[in-house]
Amino acid sequence: MKKYRYKHQNEEEIKAYVKANKLDAKFTESGLCYVMFKEGAGKQPGPESNITIAYFGYFTNDESFDQNESLEINMKEVIPGWIEGIQLFKEGGEGVLLVPAHLGYGIEDHDSIPAGSVLIFDIQLIRVT
Repeated sequence: MKKYRYKHQNEEEIKAYVKANKLDAKFTESGLCYVMFKEGAGKQPGPESNITIAYFGYFTNDESFDQNESLEINMKEVIPGWIEGIQLFKEGGEGVLLVPAHLGYGIEDHDSIPAGSVLIFDIQLIRVT
């Protein structure tokens, strides 16, 4: 399928990044990679929750593409990698999501994000409502 055109390349890129940065990472069945620094102790979001999140988005070459210190958004409005990954955290949780293209913006360019890009997000889940 077209959606998975970059799947193998993304897997190799993520594994290399994890190894180079000595991250204690876990992988989900979908291919999402995550590192939990602090799980948090508050509410855990569901796939339709409203959340407030702080994040810093960058590529595996450490070039940044986006950041926000207090984004309020519904989980239905975010990329699939966030829908899956953010549900692993509780309020106050902090960690990193490494999102392969098929869980991000896929095979199309999206603003400053080239098609097929692995996206990395340092995240802090501030609030779930």
